[in-house]
Amino acid sequence: MAKNKKPRRHLTLSDRVFIEQELVRGSSFTEIGKALGKDPSTIAKEVKLHYEVIKATYVVYTCRLCSYYSDCKLTLLCGRKHCGRKCKECYSFNRDHDCPYGDIKKCSVPLKPPYVCNACESRFSCHMEKHVYHAKRAQAEYEETLVKSRVGINMTPEELTRLDEVISPLIKKGQPLSHIFAVHADDIPVCRRTLYNYLDQRVFEARNIDLHRRVRYKKRRPRNAPKDRNQQQAYRNKRTYKDFEFYMEHHPDASVVELDTVKGTRDAGKCLLTLLFRSCNFMLIILLPRCSQECVINAINSLTDTISLRLFRKYFEVILTDNGPEFKNPWDIEKDRDGRHRCYVFYCDPYASNQKGKLEKNHEYIRYVIPKGKSMQNYTQEDINKLASHINSTARDSLNGATPFALAKLLIDRRIPILTGQFEVSPDNVMLKPELLKK
Repeated sequence: MAKNKKPRRHLTLSDRVFIEQELVRGSSFTEIGKALGKDPSTIAKEVKLHYEVIKATYVVYTCRLCSYYSDCKLTLLCGRKHCGRKCKECYSFNRDHDCPYGDIKKCSVPLKPPYVCNACESRFSCHMEKHVYHAKRAQAEYEETLVKSRVGINMTPEELTRLDEVISPLIKKGQPLSHIFAVHADDIPVCRRTLYNYLDQRVFEARNIDLHRRVRYKKRRPRNAPKDRNQQQAYRNKRTYKDFEFYMEHHPDASVVELDTVKGTRDAGKCLLTLLFRSCNFMLIILLPRCSQECVINAINSLTDTISLRLFRKYFEVILTDNGPEFKNPWDIEKDRDGRHRCYVFYCDPYASNQKGKLEKNHEYIRYVIPKGKSMQNYTQEDINKLASHINSTARDSLNGATPFALAKLLIDRRIPILTGQFEVSPDNVMLKPELLKK
């Protein structure tokens, strides 16, 4: 039985950033295609389609770029009586006027694979015409083409007229589109969503007001475009959720920790860094002075120093987090202060909090004690350790009545709860109310 082929997909910004990086390193199309799971011809077409042409700059005189410069004997172009062969004024004349013997040299690098000058060592000092591939520019051109291909009416005037003759009389009779599609599906060559778009563009005799419920819905505001998409996407290179699934497929015994933050108020101030072991739902909570990359990295460095690098590597082998700005420096998270590797960082897909649902569910217990909107400025790390101890001592149906503390004794090193300041609370003394942290 033939294997199912993977669905084809377009190149993403992360793919293009990777292509640009590999071009700078001098990798071939075959090597890049193999790393991205694409045919080498796809990479070649992408580079040739989106490279930027930088015209020759004449910082030096035109004559120096001429193929006949060493053999040229033209003089007296400047009009002076005593003119030498190396006269700069003649060079200036040739720069402003076409020389009859001029033949500007062109570099041979852009004429053969990889067709760009990204890997050329003299790229920034060369004054000849250059071809350069930029991932951000290529992505912008791709998105512009994608938008243009979907703008307008994708039908001939005759086809649009025939469709109008079928649709408009029925809509004016008060028939809903669901009914019209059920009866006349063979006569309508577009989907319902496209038909709504055509009605919005007023290409039919019928209008939106003729639909019973169309005018009742409030138009949704478009989302603001993300700022500096290249910076937002570069950190995800080889760290997406698909990369996480691929890693776990080949390392099924790897210890996974979900990472996130919990804020009190919208104002800048203290917040909580939460780390949850997927194997036992045991959660560590660290109080941060503010929600920033620097504070997150410092907290993880302190945690490494507290439990030792060996234990950190073993039980924090894989860290799965979201795309918050405080986590967009995976390079310093994956390495300690001395540059030694300690973990692998992967990111969930945007707007897919369910991919680390265990931690999101555990945040409900925090909100029982610290409601949303309440400031955390008066709390200390001892208070937060007390909160974490009560949460980890709470029995869960998802754990068949066991507590995260009980499972942690079996699945992680017993020193981790002790070194992080947590203690097991007896079942009758567990409290998940704001009164827990009242002083």
